[in-house]
Amino acid sequence: MIETSAKTPGVYVGLDDLIALEYRGSKVSFLPRQPVHSLLSGRFASRMRGRGLNFEEIRDYRPGDDVRSIDWKVTARLQKPHIRVFNEERDRQAVLLVDQRLSMFFGSRLAMKSVTAAQAAAIGAWRVLGVGDRVGAIVFNDRDLVEVRARRSRANVLQILSAIVLQNQALGVGRGLVSAPAMLNRALEHAQRRALHDALVIVISDFDGADDATRKMIGAMAQHNDVVALLVHDPLQSDLPPSARMTVTDGELQIRLEVGRDSVRKSISEATEERLKGVFALTHELGIPVLPLSAAEETPAQLRRLLGAMPARHGRGGGGGHSAEATLG
Repeated sequence: MIETSAKTPGVYVGLDDLIALEYRGSKVSFLPRQPVHSLLSGRFASRMRGRGLNFEEIRDYRPGDDVRSIDWKVTARLQKPHIRVFNEERDRQAVLLVDQRLSMFFGSRLAMKSVTAAQAAAIGAWRVLGVGDRVGAIVFNDRDLVEVRARRSRANVLQILSAIVLQNQALGVGRGLVSAPAMLNRALEHAQRRALHDALVIVISDFDGADDATRKMIGAMAQHNDVVALLVHDPLQSDLPPSARMTVTDGELQIRLEVGRDSVRKSISEATEERLKGVFALTHELGIPVLPLSAAEETPAQLRRLLGAMPARHGRGGGGGHSAEATLG
């Protein structure tokens, strides 16, 4: 049974909470036409394709037509200039990959990473629908993967949100959950089969379990689609407290972790740093925007800032890949 409202805000999310984000994310755009100061502009602009074109007809060349549209084979055969005419596609497919694994069930201040990912997915789904495009999703945890085919309807968005809420509310301490890092690549395999060309693929995850196969699959999709990675993180995972003990709760149960020993702190910090570096390398190696999304801040405000709704920043790089890394501290 799905809770319509979050039983413990910040720890879990409810369907009503995600529906309410339809309007809070109204200024967010994951789509190609970004403001010049957006993280998706600059170096990334040439990689963002926009809507595709459907062939309509071949007709006589007319003054003012773009010479790049000339069909040289037809022109040579008929001995008269002819051009190929295209119509813009009426919609475009977007696929959301939403991580709700046990590794996402962590948060030190405002919300669990799993809640932040759910909110970002809801905002993305509503915005894609709002511009008239089809939206689908692959929602996954450590055991299951739910796929919702891309359609252009409010009912489809609600189906996506319901799948997210169901997996989100299944998370918890003492529920027999076992971490499965390999589920990230399984979800990407499903995305590859759905996003064949000219789709927008948004991966919302902490990228636990990312490896060479992850980079290869994302790189392959990026050759024919637009891929954006939202790297969900929590500042505490990079900066552990100096105290010897840390209490962790899921709103019901509590456990204490011993993090005071240098060896334990070093192991956790190094593992986190290595994973983050590997994900940010996607920007330098493949030109894919990697946007850091903190579970310690409000999600809608972060997305507006990251995707270009805030005043321009003056710094080198234009696109913002460097400033994205700096946000993590």
